Amino acid sequence: MTEDQMAYFERQTPLPDFSTDAVHSDKVLVPENVVSTGTLPAVERVHELIEAAHERYRGLDDGKVADYIPSLGEADPALFGISVCSVGGLTTSVGDSAHAFSIQSISKVFVFALVCHELGHSEVSRRVGVNNTGLPFNSVMALELSDGDPRNPLVNAGAITTTSLAPGSTAAEKWDFVHRGLSRFAGRQLEIDDEVYASESATNQRNMAIARLLQSYGRMQFDPIQATDVYTRQCSLLVTAEDLAVMAATLADGGVNPITREKVIDASVCRDTLAVMATSGLYEFSGDWLFEVGIPAKSGVSGGIVTVAPGKGGLGTFSPRLDPAGNSVRGQRAARFLSHSLGLDIFASTPGVF
Repeated sequence: MTEDQMAYFERQTPLPDFSTDAVHSDKVLVPENVVSTGTLPAVERVHELIEAAHERYRGLDDGKVADYIPSLGEADPALFGISVCSVGGLTTSVGDSAHAFSIQSISKVFVFALVCHELGHSEVSRRVGVNNTGLPFNSVMALELSDGDPRNPLVNAGAITTTSLAPGSTAAEKWDFVHRGLSRFAGRQLEIDDEVYASESATNQRNMAIARLLQSYGRMQFDPIQATDVYTRQCSLLVTAEDLAVMAATLADGGVNPITREKVIDASVCRDTLAVMATSGLYEFSGDWLFEVGIPAKSGVSGGIVTVAPGKGGLGTFSPRLDPAGNSVRGQRAARFLSHSLGLDIFASTPGVF
């Protein structure tokens, strides 16, 4: 890790203290007995709540923009957008929800789903793994301690392995599969940010080293440098918070895109993908997220978080200020607020009537 990266990952910014966020006292919220079953409220009510979340957290200036990748360091830290898409295709957004940014590690979720759809549950589990490392997303130590096991598809080692498993005998064929697949999730043709791709390609020596290390353990069945390049390309695709909401809603709706109505993946693959998101989606803070927010999610260092409420819909947030693990600070707060107010927490329930 370079000195700049070391400085970035020093824990100078504490994990957001959710316990001091008096969510339940806010008058805009619905009663606490709203649980994860059922459907989203009417779109007007959803819009009212995401507006409240945006107003509540837009002034929060904790965290810092990711600057270890030069192009990401240029992001405006004031940007903040929220979007919700129901499984029925109703979408509502506030703030900078149409601002384009590179998808970064959020792409890992959808590439994992696409590869699972092609290879099957057991094969991907055997080749990639599904357990949280408890270490940073680009940790070499995690790979060494596990005898070369990538551990899960949402850290860089597992993501590069997953991308290498995409169908195709050449890098171009693998890239075409990944690009087409992520575009189908979004319901539109996604484009690469050439500046981000060039910036990341010039600074991704660590990922190339991880790929080489995977090869030394016999975990790579494709050229490691070419696999890393395809992975870098997928991370450079441009999305918006609105795109993330649609992509999340596709996972919430058994693999059917709620806008295009195209079936992208099987429902069983959605289940597998959400399970991995729940345990590893926010890196070493995944346990805190699951305990406080209670929804499968995945973050990216450009400031996006994609959040899935199974059977209900998807939430996409964007704000570039990050905590030390690389998760958007405002995005986490907004997601917790909306998890409670919209009844998204998959662990929430109320006593039955006998």
